[in-house]
Amino acid sequence: MRPHVLPLALCAVLASPALLAATPIDQTRPLDPRGRVEIDNLKGRIQVRAWNRGEVKLSGMLGDGVERLVVEGGGDHLVVKVQYPKQIGIWRSGHTGPTDLQLLVPLQASLDIDSVSADIDVDGVAPQSLSIDTVSGQVVVAAAPGSTDISSVSGDQRLTLNSRDVKVQSVSGDIDLRGRLGGEVHGETVSGSLSVDSNGGALRQLSTTAVSGDTTLRVALADSGQIKVETVSGDIRLRTPKSLSARLSAKSFSGDLTAPGAKVRKEEYGPGSSLDQRYGDGAGEIRLETFSGDADLSFE
Repeated sequence: MRPHVLPLALCAVLASPALLAATPIDQTRPLDPRGRVEIDNLKGRIQVRAWNRGEVKLSGMLGDGVERLVVEGGGDHLVVKVQYPKQIGIWRSGHTGPTDLQLLVPLQASLDIDSVSADIDVDGVAPQSLSIDTVSGQVVVAAAPGSTDISSVSGDQRLTLNSRDVKVQSVSGDIDLRGRLGGEVHGETVSGSLSVDSNGGALRQLSTTAVSGDTTLRVALADSGQIKVETVSGDIRLRTPKSLSARLSAKSFSGDLTAPGAKVRKEEYGPGSSLDQRYGDGAGEIRLETFSGDADLSFE
């Protein structure tokens, strides 16, 4: 090998994206106060906070080997994406370090956040809409969005929301949703537990489904509101104010059913039980259905 070839080869290796050192982030871009911000970070952390400025400030640190931070748009739509190097069309994210992405956004800017394993921390914002999609990252939110849609696979969700419409989904992660909830809440889990506390807020509609995860609800029901809860083997625990006005129906194949003043009916042949009960004027409707789990309604 000629003498000058080795030094050149070493320089090329040291300059390759997979071996570049972590890079500080420091950018500011204009955004309308009610604009939309899309954030995409594969792994590491995404932190979002609000401020009273018509711009987005980006800070943090790009992970080792990350190709670059893509920041595009402005005005009413800004895209922030951590771009990873490619090799023959395959993402080489496994050879890169985690990126710590921190954003200050206008208070009411809508947020659309995507990640795979990045932890997501959103606090103090009041967006028109909030959407989060992650696989294994942990999600922590304290916000007042107009509408909320959060989905995870194995990551847990700890949510404190003042929101009129909420949709949450998880496979094996636990969901803990609380706050001044009103309007509609929809929750789905497979093996993760689901807990909802409306903090006195009256819901027009609450629907949840689970396979083996337990469902615990502490909610008030609006006039003519509806609650529908379904599980396979998970237990259902529903707590409502004594002023509840609703018609209750509950069914289980092999689980136990309990509700104030209700008489449980057993099937004449084979397993299965059900109950029906009217509370107050019976303005709303509550349906609890489980296969092998228990279902219990109680007042507080």
